[in-house]
Amino acid sequence: MAGKKRRFGAIRKLPSGRFQARYPGPDGVMRPAPETFRTKTDAERWLVKVEAQLSEGRWLDPAEGKTTVSDWADRWYASTSTELKPKTQALYDGLIRLWIKPRLGSYPLNTVRPITVAEWITGLRKAELSASRIRSAYRVFSQIMRSAVDNDMIAVTPCRGIKIPRLPETDPHILTDQEVRKLVAALEPPHDLLAKLLVYAGLRIGEAFALRRKDVVLEHGLLVVDEAVEEINGHHVWGTPKSHQRRVLTLPGFLVAELRKHLDSECGKGAEALLFVGSTGKVLRYNDWRKSHFDKAVKAAGLTDVTPHDLRATHATWVADRHGVMAAAKRLGHSNASVTTRHYARVVDGRDADVARTMHSEYEAAAGADAASSGTPDASAPDLARSWHEDDDDGEAGAPAPA
Repeated sequence: MAGKKRRFGAIRKLPSGRFQARYPGPDGVMRPAPETFRTKTDAERWLVKVEAQLSEGRWLDPAEGKTTVSDWADRWYASTSTELKPKTQALYDGLIRLWIKPRLGSYPLNTVRPITVAEWITGLRKAELSASRIRSAYRVFSQIMRSAVDNDMIAVTPCRGIKIPRLPETDPHILTDQEVRKLVAALEPPHDLLAKLLVYAGLRIGEAFALRRKDVVLEHGLLVVDEAVEEINGHHVWGTPKSHQRRVLTLPGFLVAELRKHLDSECGKGAEALLFVGSTGKVLRYNDWRKSHFDKAVKAAGLTDVTPHDLRATHATWVADRHGVMAAAKRLGHSNASVTTRHYARVVDGRDADVARTMHSEYEAAAGADAASSGTPDASAPDLARSWHEDDDDGEAGAPAPA
């Protein structure tokens, strides 16, 4: 075998005594191995691996991996941003510009390791970035590196096994019917109607601000939600609702009546006229509206820690409790009911006891029907519903009554 010409690649001994391996890429250009080898056998083994990668389509051009994180982030953002909502575009742009490029931008893609990412996260913590912002930055960086893998720039993403800060557990403030009434009563027209649309129709605040006369179908008691407005860097940006979910809502009768009155007396006459406008006659600004109207009403109603978004969460909880989570998801415009339960709907206090009572009542009714059909009354069944729940009014159900 000595002296036999190699069929793939070439090996030469360097003046240093180490061996250099070179191989032809798919384009026929000879490329050197990224490192030299102590023995010729080591170089041979490396060439065998490269040849296998080429034949199996697993080979990656080393030159591609030398592209910097900064350059690839720009390409990724340019190819992705057109599919994002304006607010998300602004968020991603800021995260890349402020937190990814300054700290990771100079790294070639193929030199970023999981430890590099972990150290970056530690640096963000030390910069006292919020847990939410760190998680957002990591999510964007993970997408950038995942796209590098998908485009054969690198073999595997370094975003694996990384510990990122947890978000603090914060539940929405679910209001009772009485609390809602107090809050609405503290708001002046037409802001009381706006609040009612949040809590009785489950609208997002940007969807409520974007409502137009043409969206209200009074004769059928319907509301069409197909537009939303949000503020980005002080400017209003119009678009479709979040997740692009256009929906048609059936409104309760009292809300239809109030909308009819509002359209007759307070709203502009054109089909495109906004239902709610600020003092300048233009679309409301969230911060101004909340400070001037909503927060004052919360305080006047004797409530604390209530946000406009809590009204939507309250709607979700009420609907899920009375009609099921799927009905709530549909009204809120969620394509997945898990989003509704994870971020909005909460279990209403006392419902677990209600479930047990209902199951017992149904069981007893069925047992009574069986006894009636056989002519033998069932006198042995204890009144479990009474014994287990007689203290419900005090909120201490669960202990059986003493014998």
